[in-house]
Formats: sequence, C-alpha cells, structure tokens
Amino acid sequence: MGDIVELEKRISAALMRLQAALEAAPPPASGASAPADAAEIARLAEALAVERDANAQLTERVRAIRERQDATVVPLEKRIEVMTAQLDTQGIELQRMRKTNIQLREALRALREAVAAGITDAHLINKVMLAELDALRAARMAEMAEMEEILAELDPLLAEERSDA
Repeated sequence: MGDIVELEKRISAALMRLQAALEAAPPPASGASAPADAAEIARLAEALAVERDANAQLTERVRAIRERQDATVVPLEKRIEVMTAQLDTQGIELQRMRKTNIQLREALRALREAVAAGITDAHLINKVMLAELDALRAARMAEMAEMEEILAELDPLLAEERSDA
C-alpha cells in the first residue's frame, strides 16, 4: 500500500509541474513556431489527461484497499477486545481457585495435625469443609468462565449456519 501512496504522490507532483509549465508557457507567437507550440501544447495536455486518469485510478485503488482494511481490522479489534475480557475473567477465576486451594491445604494440614495429636476439633472439620466448598465454587466459576468463552466462539458459527439455512 505504501507503494501506491508513493506513486500517487509522484503522479500528483508531476501533474502539478505540468500544470505549472502550461501556465508559465509564453503565449504562442504568430509565425512558423505556432504550429510547433500548438502540437507541444496538445501533447502536454494529452499527457496531463493520461496522468490525471492514472491518478484517479490509483486514488480509487487506495480507497478500496482502505475500505477492505477497515472491514478486516474493525472485526478483529472487537474480537481481541472480547477475548481480552474473557482472559481477564479466567485470570480472576484462576486466582480465586489458587487462593481457595491454599486455604484448603492449610485447613487439611491443621486437621491432620489435630488427628495425629488425637484431638477431634469440630471447628477444624467445619473449616476444612468450608474451604473445600470454596474450592468447589471457585472450580465451578472457572468452568463457567471457560464455557462462556466456548459459547462466545460458537455464537458466530451458529449465526452463520442459521443465515445459510
């Protein structure tokens, strides 16, 4: 695309130079040189018209390329935004799972120590059960986040399938 823009600039500059040359040219003098000047002016005018056409074609091509690029980039940016949000959600759920697993390990360690010492403490058993429930909840939330991500990927495919039907 940079080549097209560069060519467009060069053609525009050439057109401007031709236009300036035509405007700065002295008026045709009467005599024998007038037909030669008229032929030169006609040739330059024809070259100017050709260059203008080429410039118009290049401008149209650049516009079409920009439209295709915009049509491609915008959906990709939206998809990246959605995926980033999903990744953030999964990260939060993963942190929650790690935290609850650490609490569960600590509670189980305390319970094992109490059992090894021959102490039966209902408070420790309750603490372990609560930690285990929290771990299960965190695992469930992580699974839900993963399912939402899968569904987000399937929705466009399903919509495409419905439109084809």
